[in-house]
Amino acid sequence: MKNSPLLILLLFTSLSLSAQQERKVDSKITNVTVFLNKAQITREVKTRVEAGKTNIVVTGVTSQLDPQSIQVSGKGNFILIGITHQQNFINEFNYPPSLQRLKDSLDYVEKQLIMENNQKEILTKEEQLLSSNQKIGGANQNLTVAELKAMMDFYKARLTDILTAKIKVDEKLKKLNETRAKLQRQVNEERDLFSRNTGEIVVSVSAEQQTNVDLELNYVVQNAGWYPVYDLRAVNTKSPVQLNYKANVYQATGEEWKNVKLKLSTANPSQGGLKPELNAWYVDVYNPVVRQLKGRARGVSMMKKAEADMEVTEEEVMAAPAASLAEHVTTVQTSVNTEFNISLPYTITSSNKPTLVDIRKHDLKANYQYAVAPKLDSDAFLMAKILGWEEYSLLPGEANVFFEGTFVGKTFIDPNQIKDTLAVSMGRDKRITVKREKLQDYTSKKLIGSNQREAYAYEISVRNNKGEAIQLVVEDQIPVSQNSQIEVSVIDTANAKYSKDNGKLTWEFNIQPGETKKMVYKFELKYPKDITISGL
Repeated sequence: MKNSPLLILLLFTSLSLSAQQERKVDSKITNVTVFLNKAQITREVKTRVEAGKTNIVVTGVTSQLDPQSIQVSGKGNFILIGITHQQNFINEFNYPPSLQRLKDSLDYVEKQLIMENNQKEILTKEEQLLSSNQKIGGANQNLTVAELKAMMDFYKARLTDILTAKIKVDEKLKKLNETRAKLQRQVNEERDLFSRNTGEIVVSVSAEQQTNVDLELNYVVQNAGWYPVYDLRAVNTKSPVQLNYKANVYQATGEEWKNVKLKLSTANPSQGGLKPELNAWYVDVYNPVVRQLKGRARGVSMMKKAEADMEVTEEEVMAAPAASLAEHVTTVQTSVNTEFNISLPYTITSSNKPTLVDIRKHDLKANYQYAVAPKLDSDAFLMAKILGWEEYSLLPGEANVFFEGTFVGKTFIDPNQIKDTLAVSMGRDKRITVKREKLQDYTSKKLIGSNQREAYAYEISVRNNKGEAIQLVVEDQIPVSQNSQIEVSVIDTANAKYSKDNGKLTWEFNIQPGETKKMVYKFELKYPKDITISGL
């Protein structure tokens, strides 16, 4: 059967209309919500499509994303048909400006190396040429003394210039090689973050006519998260403690979060949101005979917690900045999590090092007292007992402690282990003198019948050399027996609070400037003479 021209035209038109158009577009990251582990990225896409069906290919997306988390919404006279995700193993991420600058610097250094090596080769050739032409004049030609001296001076001067120039070239080559090695290491480190295969999100749309398309893409990525760090600052013992709540935000996704609206969330998607269900707990008589189990116990599939810790090198900030990002952060308490919205645009580079972000500042009421355990350390420590910390959604994290403008040390805040009061050591105070010594006059060892008796006495003296009265807590201990053959008798606690469970002695008192207080406590041990005591 012959095909008519009209039928061929209709068939061609039908195939043309049904052909799927493809448009590759760029996008911009506008919002990022960073969880404790993972992050949610929001991208904006603006383009224009023709009538019919079009595959909008959003390129340059990280390959670290979770395809199941992709969500797309849009504005315009079109219909969303479908969403797919694919990997592009050919194209790489466009290098960011920082990496491009490193590559340009490396290229420049390598060109300099080529030039210097060429210069060295020219000098070497000239040196060889002079060395191979040392015959002055012909065999039968006689030179005057003046001509011979002039020729020798020429050779000497030129060879000296050549050797000097080669030394300078070698010095330049050494420095250039060192610079090239450093740049190459840095480029390799940066390139590792950006040279992975890229992802592409394909959004299929259908439009009746040519129209503008505004899309918003959301997806969750791995290799990103944040963890808290704190600064605890106190001016003196009469001031509140300032808590600076900060976050170390990290991401190694290969994407640049440049001037984005940043939100930090205490949620952890890696832990999953499904409630586990208890199955029946069966017990039975143990039977060593190997049996084939019938049936299977049902369980709940839970996501494993991803590793978020990074080796980082962080410099200590010894003084608070004049202006803080914390002033531009609002806190939103949801039913299950806390979110910190940062109003100023923020940039988080894809790097192996975290970026420090100020979250909030709080002035917390604190009671100050000194504490000392002279058996372990004769120095007294200033302790700040902070109240009302529960309101601020603190997470476990390391804290830098500052007192009177000086860095004191580090501590760890774990809200899960703290009760009503958060106790923080603010450092040592050498102006409080503490001494603990065994009193030999009251220490004895006697054998009575089949039993050995040992008596001990210790004196603790405390002197306040400060110009103000202080509250002081002194801690010591009496041994606790772990064997029924050993009896521990408390003779005198010197009015201390005594705990029989752990043998702890606690004195708490006010001591005036220049005042000295002394406490003497005594105890006795009784045990069979034929055993040896450990722990004394």
